Amino acid sequence: MRELQFREALREAMNEEMRKDDKIYLMGEEVAEYNGAYKVSQGMLDEFGAKRIIDTPISELGFAGIGIGSAMNGLRPIIEFMTFNFSLVAIDQVINAAAKIHSMSGGQFSVPIVFRGPTGNAGMLSSQHSQCFENWYANCPGLKVVVPSNPADAKGLLKSAILDPDPVIFMESELMYGDKGMVPDGEYYIEIGKADVTKQGTDVTLVGFGKIMKVVNAAAAELEKEGINAEVIDLRTVRPIDYATVINSVKKTNRLVIVEESWPLGSIATEVAFKVQKDAFDYLDAPILRIMGGDVPLPYAPTLIQEYLPNAERVIKAVKEVMYVTK
Repeated sequence: MRELQFREALREAMNEEMRKDDKIYLMGEEVAEYNGAYKVSQGMLDEFGAKRIIDTPISELGFAGIGIGSAMNGLRPIIEFMTFNFSLVAIDQVINAAAKIHSMSGGQFSVPIVFRGPTGNAGMLSSQHSQCFENWYANCPGLKVVVPSNPADAKGLLKSAILDPDPVIFMESELMYGDKGMVPDGEYYIEIGKADVTKQGTDVTLVGFGKIMKVVNAAAAELEKEGINAEVIDLRTVRPIDYATVINSVKKTNRLVIVEESWPLGSIATEVAFKVQKDAFDYLDAPILRIMGGDVPLPYAPTLIQEYLPNAERVIKAVKEVMYVTK
């Protein structure tokens, strides 16, 4: 095991796959000469050259379309959006082209493409640069949506995404690129669609994904001090969702709290809650609770951001509510 930053784990995943297959290339704004807006692609231009590490104009619609066309013709592009907020400019290509071409061509064309970049809030960037799009893209058949929470998962999942025959939305976080974590030595892959039970527990199931796992883990640690043993599940992918792992946990703990940064309506948390109440209703000893971001555009002021975002205190309060703990 080695300690790597989140950005280093992503870079290592791309480097390893690009060294094995010259059909893989990286394209996006500032990925080459500037070494990446967040230094994820640092040094890759020197190793792979300008034909495989490609700087683009500020034109997400254009370079997303180029990537899709090249994928249809046998290449395996990695398209970096500087933030998924900017992917809205390209969403027609992602939703109406990448996600549908395999079906609309009767299986004649595959689109092995990865769209990657940061999602969610990154501090005081205000409403237009702080939005969560995991549930948006997960709503579209034909896409897979991956949201890793740590460097080890980021590497293993990105390697699997690059080799996947279908389009994959790979969502990161600006606030995680400097995070450090232990990453296995050697080559490894993590299967897309498999959640990870990161902590065994008996009293309540806590479910999250992406950087919000920091909040979930902090809450679980505090609850442990109070004698409440939470089981923690990191979904890792939100299309497909590993419902079985969540349901099996709820059958053991009989309680569920889901934590997600995004707006409440149509969220991943809503979908998980529906599935659990449908397939494990008789095991529930309390209503399922969600801890979500505020149902407003993210404010700029740091005090309002704190009020908007899920935090450990809100999670702990929800856990005590489903456990009927009054103190």
